[in-house]
Amino acid sequence: MEPLQPIIKNEITHTQLVRYAGASGDFNPIHTVVPIGEKAGLGGVIAHGMLVMGFAGQALAQWFPRQHLRRFKVRFSKMTRPGEQLTVYGSITEEVEQAGERLLQGELQVKNEQGEVKLSGTFTVVKPEQ
Repeated sequence: MEPLQPIIKNEITHTQLVRYAGASGDFNPIHTVVPIGEKAGLGGVIAHGMLVMGFAGQALAQWFPRQHLRRFKVRFSKMTRPGEQLTVYGSITEEVEQAGERLLQGELQVKNEQGEVKLSGTFTVVKPEQ
């Protein structure tokens, strides 16, 4: 497996979650209102899963030209909270040919500073020309 350069994100803030709610249209109060998150048994607010997926997608766009993306699939595994700093890790696992294109298949994970996996996924991109 060929590792890709990890992408380190800034610490998640409550303000970021409120802004993301506005940008995404996802106003579920478990993401923005602390007492609601506590009442729901979450111990406070949690980050939107799609925000974390967006970090993974941003990493893919830094690793490869966006127009080369052919497939991106993720699975969420743990909640993310304000105060956590996430890093996106990726690696190339295989090179294949499909429909006349040379493709790279890979895996990625988003982890916090304690190593907890928040999201894992797979991707396929067109192999960049050397």
